[in-house]
Amino acid sequence: MQTIKTNIIPSKAIFAKVDVPHDLNLEAICVFCAIGFFLEEDTFYKDEIVLAPATTYILDENLHAQETKPWFKWYYTPRDITFEQALDEFTNLFETIIKEQTEGKKVILPLSGGLDSRTQAVALKAINSNVSSYSYKFQNGFDEVKIAKQIAQICEFDFVAHTIPKGYLWNVVDKLADVNHCFSDFTSPRQMAIYNQFDNAGDVFSLGHWGDVLFDSMNLPELDESEQVDVLLKKIIKRGGLEFASELWQTWNLPGGFEDYLRSRILEMLKTIDIKDTNARLRAFKSKYWAPRWTSANLSVFEQHKPISLPYYDNRMCEFICTVPEAFLADRKLQIAYIKLRNPELAKITWQDQRPFNLTNYQLNKMPYNLPYKVYGKLKRSIEGRLLGKSYVQRNWELQFLGKDNKKQLENSLLSDNLDAIVPKAISKKYLDAFMNESPLLNAHAINMLLVLSKFNTSKHV
Repeated sequence: MQTIKTNIIPSKAIFAKVDVPHDLNLEAICVFCAIGFFLEEDTFYKDEIVLAPATTYILDENLHAQETKPWFKWYYTPRDITFEQALDEFTNLFETIIKEQTEGKKVILPLSGGLDSRTQAVALKAINSNVSSYSYKFQNGFDEVKIAKQIAQICEFDFVAHTIPKGYLWNVVDKLADVNHCFSDFTSPRQMAIYNQFDNAGDVFSLGHWGDVLFDSMNLPELDESEQVDVLLKKIIKRGGLEFASELWQTWNLPGGFEDYLRSRILEMLKTIDIKDTNARLRAFKSKYWAPRWTSANLSVFEQHKPISLPYYDNRMCEFICTVPEAFLADRKLQIAYIKLRNPELAKITWQDQRPFNLTNYQLNKMPYNLPYKVYGKLKRSIEGRLLGKSYVQRNWELQFLGKDNKKQLENSLLSDNLDAIVPKAISKKYLDAFMNESPLLNAHAINMLLVLSKFNTSKHV
């Protein structure tokens, strides 16, 4: 017997067994194909599960769960505190966690143009000067590296810039399938392009995952339960995912309709969260069900070479969030105030989501103040496209799936007899043709999922 206590937000999947036949879980696979991740304890097989968050398990020698007991439930009990008190508490907690996770170690810090890694940079600058930072951008994409480099320079961190190249995926896709167990698509973890370049970079990664969810609000009015389900479905279903999953559901002769099945699953999951405030409840839903099965799925890419630390995943941070008034979390107020207070110079660097504005003037990102930047950006992309033949890249799949060489790789994977064992070749060909000849944007997600299913069936990773 062994006892396993999972974290509030687990950083990796821990597997167990249940006493049912070793059959493909076709309903779960349809959900995966619609939203890009598995729900709750689901995997590709009915008899293999992933341990749920915030739960104590007793497993026997065959990894069958003999007893389970939740030890934490998300709640929302806002305290009567001032914003300054909340900021002071966050500062102390965040820097304590960062110190515990990194003290005496050389830290590897991925930097972006957003706020989560910037808050880490602030804390690490104050606590640990031994930091090696890096950033990456897409080939012919927005130069996110420029912002990250400015952050590193102000903090006096070592810095390396990387470019995510076209077609790298085909050299690493088999490795990635082993690393993430085929639990996500293969183009979202763009860090896989440089996963083997960190052997001498440092001792531990400090990753900012989930900060943008915990320290923000959806800014929704109070909604009833059915309306909350509508919001969640709109958030999690990928473009074209509902249609693709519904077609598989019909092909596999599953009972009822897929859309009704998915909606009922989401409703039952939402009912497990006893929170009245709409925004706090949806944050809790995402943290309980989305983070462990989507965000955590590709943390293993980092762990291939170095240990990882995640300050926003810390149990204390999750419990802190449950007590902070929603108004203090909305619009990233606490993170912005923390950066401005602890390192004002970093606050003056462009905030990517509000470019060209920064943390001191982002309120001006509206007409007419942002008109010159919007006009300039549109003209720049137009000139580069027409005169230089460049296509502005916003998504990793554009680099990995578009073009003659990528098309050949996709055809080899999606039209093989191997995938035909799960998905009829006619369906694969239909979506591949639609992606290549009609609408890449509408069909990219289906192509991503077909590629995952192909690699899963090659070696049965789970």
